[in-house]
Amino acid sequence: MKMKFIPLALISASLLVSCNKEQAATETVAAAPTVSKEDAIAIVNGTFVSKKELELLKSEIAQRGRGQQFPDDKLVEELVQRELLLQDAKKKQLDKTSDFVERMNSIKSSLLSQAALQNHIASNPITDQQLKAEYEKSVTAAGDEFKARHILVKTEDEAKQIITDLNNGADFIELAKTKSIGPSGPKGGDLGWFAAGQMVLPFSEAVIAMEDNKFSTAPVKTQFGYHIILREGSRAQTPPAFDTVKPKINAMLQRQQVQEFMQSLHKNASIEILFPAPEAVTTEVVDPIKAAIKENADKAIEAAGNEVAKAAEKAAEEVKSLDAVIQ
Repeated sequence: MKMKFIPLALISASLLVSCNKEQAATETVAAAPTVSKEDAIAIVNGTFVSKKELELLKSEIAQRGRGQQFPDDKLVEELVQRELLLQDAKKKQLDKTSDFVERMNSIKSSLLSQAALQNHIASNPITDQQLKAEYEKSVTAAGDEFKARHILVKTEDEAKQIITDLNNGADFIELAKTKSIGPSGPKGGDLGWFAAGQMVLPFSEAVIAMEDNKFSTAPVKTQFGYHIILREGSRAQTPPAFDTVKPKINAMLQRQQVQEFMQSLHKNASIEILFPAPEAVTTEVVDPIKAAIKENADKAIEAAGNEVAKAAEKAAEEVKSLDAVIQ
């Protein structure tokens, strides 16, 4: 019979990286269960290949194989192939080599560490009360949002002159188009709707203090330059319904929970890092890089306006939540 095999790499990966890490970790130390002929799908040199192995393989391929499916007879052929290789390895005592033992210990450590995280999450489920409390704190308490335009110039004198022109009846939008050095200039300085916290502090403080349809009577200085701001409107933010954001809140609280768990383990442990520290990098190298990164980040926030600012804020929260989670 001509046999066509599924790549062993797929099976090896799926069998070694089970979704149920705790069960897999237990099976690495438990004795192999006795298989009767009635529960077998094949016999290889007197060794039964169980139906359970076939079901496990099908399950793992479905989860790790991106929806790939194979006929049962092909899966049986693959299990027979694996059993033949397993018997050959044992015959040659490959399981006794230092390299194999080291790799198995590494796999076991990885599975057990993930099992510890899963056990902690399962033992400390996020309650509806916690979810609703976080919703009230983070979502419904979002406050007001504002709609504004601005004219950005390099010097304070330029900004003062523009304010004088506005007081004399000049059109804000037209001045923004001709005078502003910011990316929003061609759009008349339009920044759209944004929450105050999404803008740099001096800018947001100025917007909050203003009235609708009024422009700033003094230049507002930020790291970008000098702004003249026109606040066009304000409104209370409408929070999304609890049920629509509940899964995201739950995921966020779970990440925080894992982070706190890892911090507690670190706090109560004796840890000494022996890995050699990298050679010191001079400030002559670091400072220009840091300055360039900051400048690019500032420009990105200014250029993006409302939408990118929201995305940046969300990304920052995600990074903070994931920072201490085991990779």
